[in-house]
Amino acid sequence: MIDILSYGLMILGIVFWFWGTLPLIGKRSVLFKIHSLSVADTLGSMSIVVGLLIKIPSEWSLLLLAIITLAIWNTVLGYVIAYCSSNEDLEIQMKD
Repeated sequence: MIDILSYGLMILGIVFWFWGTLPLIGKRSVLFKIHSLSVADTLGSMSIVVGLLIKIPSEWSLLLLAIITLAIWNTVLGYVIAYCSSNEDLEIQMKD
């Protein structure tokens, strides 16, 4: 039963990865594409790591560190991208 749950979470993570890649071919803004890709990649990666945590609980400290790092890194990266894009908009408005 644990193997089924573990592999199910890993497969769900891979599905999230592909699901996040699909908006890249759409006609939305670049920021929307990056946001959807980063959210789906974060959820997919965390799902895979939780699947590994269930499969090999002896490595819980490293896998928990990976989950926390994924959450913090992708949140900070999202804020950096938003900040950088807002500064470009302000510079363009100032020039006009």
